[in-house]
Amino acid sequence: MLRIGVLGAGHLGKIHLRCLSELSNQYTIVGFYDPQTENAEKVSKELDIKSFSSIDDLIDAVDVVDIVTPTLSHFECAMKVLEKKKHLFIEKPVTHTLEEADKLLQKAKEAGVKIQIGHVERFNPAFRVAEPFINEPKFIEAHRLSEFNPRGTDVPVVLDLMIHDIDIVLSVVKSKLVKLSASGVSVVSDTPDIANARLEFENGCVANLTASRISLKKMRKARFFQRDAYVTVDFLEKKAELLRMKDAEGEDPFALILELGDGRKKQILFEQPEIQPSNAIKDELNSLAESIQYNRPTVVSLSDGIAALRVATQILDEMTTKPSLAI
Repeated sequence: MLRIGVLGAGHLGKIHLRCLSELSNQYTIVGFYDPQTENAEKVSKELDIKSFSSIDDLIDAVDVVDIVTPTLSHFECAMKVLEKKKHLFIEKPVTHTLEEADKLLQKAKEAGVKIQIGHVERFNPAFRVAEPFINEPKFIEAHRLSEFNPRGTDVPVVLDLMIHDIDIVLSVVKSKLVKLSASGVSVVSDTPDIANARLEFENGCVANLTASRISLKKMRKARFFQRDAYVTVDFLEKKAELLRMKDAEGEDPFALILELGDGRKKQILFEQPEIQPSNAIKDELNSLAESIQYNRPTVVSLSDGIAALRVATQILDEMTTKPSLAI
């Protein structure tokens, strides 16, 4: 049984604590640390989990540390954990800057522990069902729209929302990024609240990503276009749709046939795969435990987290080199 402690008991930290309590076959929750004394006392009483008075005391008492603090403190907390060679889960984005991420990577190599980054959409049941059907996509379009919440404005919308889709794209394209263009608009925050980025890869794939945190309704959808197939993933509703084409055979009167105009015919096959409900946060925490127990790579590695942060940083840099847009 792995002893685990959580750093940060805010909104997301409490969710992690609850998920960990449901993974009692994998983890024993030793406690948590939160610098806000009043909040720490409240959470400790509410969840009946010990609140530690210092980060160091918590790290010393566990095998695994789950960092769910604000992004600005990820690096400092993670370095403390790696100094003591404890396994590590870090919420996305992995760090605030690439310089911090590179230092963390070097420290991780020295520590020799398992590290997983919280790109939770990799564990979304809709994506997990659709992923095997995504094969060499040539065009990807993703929209991630949220209603305004002041809690997320400590980082730009690219690091708060778009980075989810950046990670998804990098996980399925597996090709070198060769060109990037981006623009953003600040509406209510000091940093862009709406952003759009176009990523072009060496293998010819193009990804168009849009993120907004001032929308009237939520949307988290991605569409993947590839040879003879089209895959849609609704991360919010946890649904997936597959549209595939194959050479038409026979004279099935109920088949949906597309005539290409040169004598060839394609049969269109539409599927909505069954998706079993699951808790993605619980699944990602469970996967880390399995990686530790069976000594296998984590699903979302530190390198994956850094790769997503690198592209997100390039997008932010691209936006800052253009005239400032604000409403």
